[in-house]
Amino acid sequence: MSERLTVRAARLGDLPIVVDLRLALIREYESHPFYETLRDDARARAFELYRTQLTSPYETIFLAEKGRSAVGILRCVETHTSPLLMPERYCYVSSVYVLPEVRERGVLRAMIDAAMRWCDERGIPEMRLNNSTSSPAARGAWQALGFDVVEEVRRRVVRPTKSALAVASSNETAESRAGTR
Repeated sequence: MSERLTVRAARLGDLPIVVDLRLALIREYESHPFYETLRDDARARAFELYRTQLTSPYETIFLAEKGRSAVGILRCVETHTSPLLMPERYCYVSSVYVLPEVRERGVLRAMIDAAMRWCDERGIPEMRLNNSTSSPAARGAWQALGFDVVEEVRRRVVRPTKSALAVASSNETAESRAGTR
């Protein structure tokens, strides 16, 4: 018999689980330009960052669980738009991650349903999110859940950081070694 899927708001006691899932998301996208250079002390920094998010009255982190195991995470942030535009507020959905072994089994849909209830309770009329273009599966999932593409995010590096230069140099060295075999 399969374990029942539940979605609930994370509590401060869930902080280690939240940190693990959020770092797993970042590591999954380690070849993405925004996430390729993870700080050495990222885990320690994550505890403070996510503690703040868990205690904010303007956001909720949802955990999806099968039995006693967390299998997914989704963060909702009540966000104000420009005072010139409507709607005045929207829900920014971020940090969404589902363990690979339970993907395409309704976990993401269940978390989105919880986010929609969260929005309804606050009178928030829409949700927005950014997603990586490097994952066709993620793009398809968001489209299937009713999220339309309405904008692109572009990046231009003005001045590479030392850590980014070190990563680029390391990648070039690895590529040149592979090419000589």
